[in-house]
Amino acid sequence: MSEHKRETDAISGVETTGHEWDGIRELDNPLPRWWLWVFWACVVFAIGYWVAYPAWPGVSSYTRGVLGSSDRRAVAVALADLEKVRGAGAAGLRDASLQQIEQNPELQAYALTLGQSVFGDNCATCHGTGGAGGKGYPNLRDDIWLWGGTLDDIALTLKHGIRSGDPQARTSMMPAFGRDKLLTTVQVQDMTEYVVALSGRPADRPAVERSRVLFAEQCSACHGVAGKGDPVQGAPNLTDGEWLYGSDRAAINAQIHNGRGGVMPAWGGRFSPETIKALAVYIHANSGQ
Repeated sequence: MSEHKRETDAISGVETTGHEWDGIRELDNPLPRWWLWVFWACVVFAIGYWVAYPAWPGVSSYTRGVLGSSDRRAVAVALADLEKVRGAGAAGLRDASLQQIEQNPELQAYALTLGQSVFGDNCATCHGTGGAGGKGYPNLRDDIWLWGGTLDDIALTLKHGIRSGDPQARTSMMPAFGRDKLLTTVQVQDMTEYVVALSGRPADRPAVERSRVLFAEQCSACHGVAGKGDPVQGAPNLTDGEWLYGSDRAAINAQIHNGRGGVMPAWGGRFSPETIKALAVYIHANSGQ
């Protein structure tokens, strides 16, 4: 690129800028007038917006704007209006027990509608839109419930969560038998075969026999002597066909070796008691209970 003196282009009659690249000279055309008007209109609008609305951050606050607009206040007003609309239904949920809600067609319809909305916004991320769950996330549509599937059980789990840190949270611990050297690698492999046999599938019989006493000593306190689990402790039934982390030998071995324990948030501090009831009714109505 080289510099040249400004001159007038012979073809267009427009003065050049004096810049040239590979024989191409840049014309000094002015910006279109409409573009300039739009540009200056945007500048004026921006200045007006800065003056009228909250815009500039400060050290401890921000400019409020002459109109005093506040999105936070607008949201609060919208929520207050929503509470007025929901008033009668919410009052009904507040004053009724979970069982009474299910027995009252109007309250149940309201609870199902509210529960579906709350579930979609907060629970579907883990449990799926339809509540069918996935690996590591329980299926809420069947009749298998680690902590019990009654209305009261579901409401308690929703309110306090599982391993959530809430003082009343559901809490259980699956030991990492292999990682923490509670069992040897061979014993973990044998125990895997024992669990496979408990679920009614073909397994290595010598390994099963070797693990029989070990299961009674290490596992029966939670899962029961027959391996049918205990909802009070959140211990799964090992004799059915439902597996939270997978049913193949590799998945079972990994569970015994490493231990696993998912976390369910405690919704009691985020949702009102009425919302907890609505969500419990919705989940119970769509479960296999």
